[in-house]
Order: sequence, then C-alpha cells, then structure tokens
Amino acid sequence: TFQRQLQQSDCQNVLMKKVFDTHMLFLQINQSAAALKHVFAALRLFVGKFPSAFFQGQADLCGSLCYEILKCCNHRSRSTQTEASALLYFFMRKNFEFNKQKSIVRSHLQLIKAVSQLIADAGIGGSRFQHSLAIINNFANGDKQMKNVNFPAEVKDLTKRIRTVLMATAQMKEHEKDPEMLVDLQYSLANSYASTPELRRTWLESMAKIHARNGDLSEAAMCYIHIAALIAEYLKRKGKINIFKTNCVSINII
Repeated sequence: TFQRQLQQSDCQNVLMKKVFDTHMLFLQINQSAAALKHVFAALRLFVGKFPSAFFQGQADLCGSLCYEILKCCNHRSRSTQTEASALLYFFMRKNFEFNKQKSIVRSHLQLIKAVSQLIADAGIGGSRFQHSLAIINNFANGDKQMKNVNFPAEVKDLTKRIRTVLMATAQMKEHEKDPEMLVDLQYSLANSYASTPELRRTWLESMAKIHARNGDLSEAAMCYIHIAALIAEYLKRKGKINIFKTNCVSINII
C-alpha cells in the first residue's frame, strides 16, 4: 500500500526503518518454529521487493538483518536452522543480483561483523551453527542458475572466512594471558582480510591497543602506520588524493 513512500530516497527513509524494525521484532521476540517459518517468508518478500534498502546507501539495515538471521542459524530447532540458512542464501543471492552479478561485498562484510558480535553476545560457533554453514554451502553447490558465475565461489569463501573467525576467536580466548601469541593470532586474522580493508583495519587497531597496553610502542606505531597505508591506498583508488606515485608500499620509508 505504501510502496511509493517506502521507495523514497532509494529506500533510505523513516517509514522504511519503522517497517524494517517491525519485521526485526518478530525475530527478536521468541517465536514458535511454525511462526518463524512465516516470518522468514515475509522477510524474503520484503528483501525481494526493496533490495536497495539493504544494498545501497547506509549499511545499518543490512547489518541488523544479518545479525538476526545468523542468530536463527544457531537455533535449537533444525527446521528453523534450515529456514534461516535458506533466507541467508537468498539474501546473498539478491545482493549479487543487485550488484549486477559482480560481488556480495556488502553482505560479506556485514555477516563477518555480525559473527564477531554474536561470538560475544550469544556464543555461536558450535555444531548447530556449523550445520547451518554446511546448508548454505549445499545451496550454493546445487543452484543451477548460478553455475556459470562466481557467486557459489563467493559464498564458499564467505563461509570459510566465518569458520576462520570462529576458530581464531576460540584460540584467542585460550591465549588471552599470552600477549605475543594473542597478537600473532590477530595478525593472521588481519592478513586473511587483505581484500577487505575495513575488517583488516579493525584487527590492526585491536593489535595496536594490545601492543600499547603492554608498552610495546614501536609495534603499536607499526600497526597505525599500516592502517594509514591502507587508508591512503583506498583514497588513491577512489581518486581522492594523488600524493603517492604507486600505492601503500610508498609508506615503507616511514
């Protein structure tokens, strides 16, 4: 009924936020498995009708939806896990189609961020969550329409990275009293995000804080210089600055 109003400003408006929050409320309040099935169907329709609300402009709605769906992927009901995994696969597929079959960068980034949050909030990562990741991979393998594009490979890469974050976080908890081992694990995780500067920066900042806390100031400075190099290269690629002849390698002199 209010489709025109919802689509104003590329779906970045107050009414859209209210409708979205109402949908989210159904996931945030405990529901029966039967009710959740209808909630997931409603969300599929919602994402299908208003993709720009999630894949364009601010990433708030995309991040919130990823968080709530991932929580359901850890649900004790197998049917709810399957429904949530199917919705998540559909969401990534819509992102891929919205980006003219180029990538799922936004959903990838927001899902990794959501996983990082959920590790602290809900303790995900057990067999239930691993089962959901396996379901998503099976969807990617069996999607005949996506056979000749790089979407299945992107989905597999994402689930692999989620597992890496889960494993690394578990190891970090084991070594939280060993600062050098902890930083080494964070460094490995930062390197695994060489293609995603935002997440790489997050882990480098975390490393810098640990170094500073332990009085290792030159190491902390190296982390910040690395972050500066990432930002400089990003700005250069965007055409915002032209102070470096090549790329972030130019900062080596510092």
